Amino acid sequence: MKRLVLAAVLATAVPAVAQDYAAPAVLGLRDRVAAQDRLLRDRLDTVVPAMMRKHGVQMWILVAREYNEDPVVKAMLPATWPNARRRMILVLHDRGGAAGVERFAVARYPVGDLFDTRWDPATQPDQWQRLGDLVRERNPKSIAVNISEDFGLADGLSVSQHKQLLAALGPLGTRVVSHDGLALGFLETRTPADMAVYGAIMRASHAMIPEGLSEKVIVPGVTTTQDVVWWYRERLADARLDAWCQPSVTLQRPSVAHLDPGKQTLPEDPVIMPGDLLHVDFCAGYLGLKTDTQMLAYVLKPGETAAPAGLVAGMADANRVQDAVLAEFRAGRTGNQVLAAARKRAIAAGLKPIIYTHAIGTHGHGAGPWIGAWEDQSGVPGMGQYPVNADTAWSIELAALRKVPEWGGQEVRFPLEVDGFYDGTTFRWIDGRQTKLLLVPRGEK
Repeated sequence: MKRLVLAAVLATAVPAVAQDYAAPAVLGLRDRVAAQDRLLRDRLDTVVPAMMRKHGVQMWILVAREYNEDPVVKAMLPATWPNARRRMILVLHDRGGAAGVERFAVARYPVGDLFDTRWDPATQPDQWQRLGDLVRERNPKSIAVNISEDFGLADGLSVSQHKQLLAALGPLGTRVVSHDGLALGFLETRTPADMAVYGAIMRASHAMIPEGLSEKVIVPGVTTTQDVVWWYRERLADARLDAWCQPSVTLQRPSVAHLDPGKQTLPEDPVIMPGDLLHVDFCAGYLGLKTDTQMLAYVLKPGETAAPAGLVAGMADANRVQDAVLAEFRAGRTGNQVLAAARKRAIAAGLKPIIYTHAIGTHGHGAGPWIGAWEDQSGVPGMGQYPVNADTAWSIELAALRKVPEWGGQEVRFPLEVDGFYDGTTFRWIDGRQTKLLLVPRGEK
């Protein structure tokens, strides 16, 4: 079954993009929906049972209302369902052993062909009563719900629905448990089919970003950073890839550096000039999966054929900080532990790191531990205490600070963000990483 799912997705994934920046081909909408639903069915069939058994949960109840959906419910909806319909209750019941996990909805409508419905309003008008009857028939020893103090993605059960759920369960309400692991485990775990798609999206991103940071888009002294931002938005729209966040393009130049996000001392939409160090933060998604990428480019001055040595060294420092983070990745370590160990390693190597790495997946800022925050390198309460797990995808987001002699000794920030996959033993980049500054213009190939 897994091989069939993987083969089907590989056959419909985005192809590699040619170096001349040809537009990436994506599926037509009808085929795209079918491919996305295949990915989802695979995750429901494989990840849900594994997570329920890992956390010792016999039943998982998810409740959502139209336009007020639990994030996990949103991630379980068919591609043609942007929202829940009316009140939707999803039930996953582990019957044990080979019997596996049954899935059904207590809802007016079946949820595509993923959850059939067990509620007929004509027979039993009370939806909550019907849920209670179904739960009592199965008599689970534990019932999980999504309530979390630390993770928004695991905190989808609203107060009103929680109250009504407990009333419907009656004495079985004492068996309700809530923890982060089940919801986060479903959202963060990546399947082989997911990763086949991820490679395709990253190849598309790694073609689009350099195209925007080239003479094809930028005319120094004329083009502004927002011109490039909106070129990226149009490019994503033309390619029919999802822009789950607004791209950003920022710059640093001698006497003007943005050492902290939000503290840019340039005009809101500065003109790009020769000698600028450009930074792009770029988000793309496809088939329900999100990427998050940052790259750097240098705008050559007249007569230059390379970036100043100090900027080249800063780029290398950022790569060395990446290496320090990956050297400290361990399954079972918390995000805060990885952060502390990586910072210690980087600082011992003479680097000035800022680490703010996060998971990716169904969400761009995905389920999983925070490994630092750019504004606080001492560790993140709550979200930094969750462990790194196997079969997870990551945005290795960070920066190195370095004084650049050619800029009068000014301290410059070198931010990079590259996506990768951790299998529990080794980490790999999904589509390589940037190791050299892009140059504008490129010159002859």
